[in-house]
Amino acid sequence: MTGRAAQKAESIELVVLDVDGVMTDGTLLYGGPDDPEIKAFNIKDGLGIKLLQQCSIQVAIITGRASPAVERRAQELGITSLIQSREDKGKALEELLSSLQLPASASAYMGDDLPDLGALQLAGLATCPSNAADAVKACADWVAPTPGGHGAVRALCDFILQAQGHIPDLYDSFR
Repeated sequence: MTGRAAQKAESIELVVLDVDGVMTDGTLLYGGPDDPEIKAFNIKDGLGIKLLQQCSIQVAIITGRASPAVERRAQELGITSLIQSREDKGKALEELLSSLQLPASASAYMGDDLPDLGALQLAGLATCPSNAADAVKACADWVAPTPGGHGAVRALCDFILQAQGHIPDLYDSFR
C-alpha cells in the first residue's frame, strides 16, 4: 500500500460512518405503523466493523435521520457511539472527538452526500463509496471500489486494517 491515504490510515483509531448511502444503498422502504422504516445492511460490512473493533479501532455512526433499524444494527455490532438526527455532521464529529479525547487526525469518516462535507473536511482520513456525490468524491482521500450498501464499509475496514498491518493475523484467526 502506498500513497497519502494509506499513510493517513496508519494512525486511525476511530472510524465514523454515515448510514444512508454508506451502510445502506440509500433506499428507504417504509413499512407499517410498528416498523415505519426498513433498511438493508450488508453483512460483509458488519464483519469489517467487527474486525476493526478486534484491533481496538472504535466505530461510531453519525446520521441525519433517526431510525430504530439503525439503533438495532448499532447494538448488534457493539457500536456504542450512535448519533442520530444530526444534519450538522461536522459539528457532531467534533463533539464526538472531544468526548473520546481524540485528535481529528485519528479519525476516518465515510460519507456519501453534501451533508457529510463538514465531517469529511474535519476527519484525518476522508472516505466515500464509489457512488458518492461528485463534491464528496472531490473531498475524499480514498474512494471505495464499491457503492454504499454493497461493501463500501468493508472495503474501508480492509483498507485501514491493511495499512496498519493487521490483515495477516486477522485472516489467520479464521483458518
